[in-house]
Amino acid sequence: MFEPTIFYNQSQSHMTFEDVAQQIRMFIQENPATEYKLSIGTDSHVHRDYTRFITAIHVHRVGKGAWGCLRNYTIPRRVDSLKEKISTETWLSQEIAYQFSSGVLEELSEMLLPHEEDGANLSFEIHLDIGRKGLTKNLIADMTRRIDDMGVTVRIKPDSYAASSYANRYTK
Repeated sequence: MFEPTIFYNQSQSHMTFEDVAQQIRMFIQENPATEYKLSIGTDSHVHRDYTRFITAIHVHRVGKGAWGCLRNYTIPRRVDSLKEKISTETWLSQEIAYQFSSGVLEELSEMLLPHEEDGANLSFEIHLDIGRKGLTKNLIADMTRRIDDMGVTVRIKPDSYAASSYANRYTK
């Protein structure tokens, strides 16, 4: 079942994108004089008769904690094609990234601006569950180009923790 705007984490459920943006604002306001990495990543797992995709939004206050949430997207069939699976993961991450481009990133950056001299910074990344080892290495050029074309920093394994670690925990 596709729920395009419903996010959740261990303490909250049924969050809209605006709820998520507000949670991120509050998280940054707690300590605006530091470095933040806002990452989006999707992982998936093929089950017996469906495939579950989990997209993670992860805000890392570098060296000082994190906040995150997830979105579930289920295809009611097995997605056995690796290219289709990775392409769908990339698309789902892009879809969330586009929501941030509607002024939210600018607002978050403006919150940090007065604290730049103290090291405040915000980077925005999409993490792909692909890497130079294994079968996904053949998909790196196509998938990273899609993210590069958006003007967003892309990370792959072993640096793609939002997808390969955080989202991965919830796909099973």
